[in-house]
Amino acid sequence: MMPYLTTSYGNADSRYALGRSAASAVLSARDEVRSVIGAGGNVYFTSCGSEANSWALKGVCAANFGKKNTIVLSAIEHPSLLRAAEDMAVFGFETVLVNPDSSGIVRPQFIQKAIEGRQVAFVGVMRANNETGVIQPAEEIHKVCRDAGVFYFCDCVQAAGAMPFPADLAEGISISAHKFYGPKGVGALWLKKGARIQRLVSGGQQESGLRGGTSNVAGIVGMGCALKAACRDMPANNQKIAAVRNAFVKKVLGGVSGAFLVGDDKNRLPSNANIAFPSCRGEQIMIKLDMRGVAVSTGSACSSGASKPSKVLLAMGLEESVAASCVRFSFGAENTEEEALFAAEEVISAAREVAAEGRI
Repeated sequence: MMPYLTTSYGNADSRYALGRSAASAVLSARDEVRSVIGAGGNVYFTSCGSEANSWALKGVCAANFGKKNTIVLSAIEHPSLLRAAEDMAVFGFETVLVNPDSSGIVRPQFIQKAIEGRQVAFVGVMRANNETGVIQPAEEIHKVCRDAGVFYFCDCVQAAGAMPFPADLAEGISISAHKFYGPKGVGALWLKKGARIQRLVSGGQQESGLRGGTSNVAGIVGMGCALKAACRDMPANNQKIAAVRNAFVKKVLGGVSGAFLVGDDKNRLPSNANIAFPSCRGEQIMIKLDMRGVAVSTGSACSSGASKPSKVLLAMGLEESVAASCVRFSFGAENTEEEALFAAEEVISAAREVAAEGRI
């Protein structure tokens, strides 16, 4: 990225030499992202995964305005899709939310039932949930949507770099660079050729006239490079991360009475562990861990300011008090088993403290 922050600083839409150099770098990154997704189609660069999600939903609905008026989303989608759907109500679009089963999986038959008898413009079910790490049956859901002639969008923000992209996964896919060790503030929307979509950001002719705004050349270059590296190193990274995560989970569950792993225990990303501590509030555990140098979350980073229990966990059927007890732990390629076991000791200690304080 450094050359495009220092010497090759041209605007990729300018025709002078520095601009042409920047444009060539953007083109190369676009080809890298497209080749990794491996399904042809078109890649459009955005500022993040949330923008790609919002653009996909609003753009596809706008292209179907007056023809189809229903949006079908899983209840465990990222807030960027759920709130984008809410925004479309003023234009007459109805949103149907589909709950997962108790394991956190949105079954294809649930989507099929939601589609039946409705004029559906857009279906959105993510590849892997950002709070539980549970992997969704995207290929099967896509088949249901394809048979019904409905646009299927798959948020792959959590999965990119940790799972391969099947050749026939969806009509639209979103990714975000910082999830696979790229820079923050850059993402992409992939669309199958022939997909009908309207622009979200008006302006110049950037991104084939569908997204105005000066290209973030350094960020785009960084994302292309990071995605290529993440997919190259995926098998080794996944094996290592899963081992570290599993050691952590085993120690925590063995040390805190009543604690349990939320969601399907096998069908999940290697980097995630969402653990319920029924006798505690997750937020109190998070605060104690933060003071001890262990960074965790109680839900999606994009809704971490909310004081209510996670909508994802409630949609899975957890009682409100149990959902409020959950803490999300994430692991990466740089984490060691030593760090995980240290963190587990701190979690056990923090959970016991919170439980004891609650009994006073």
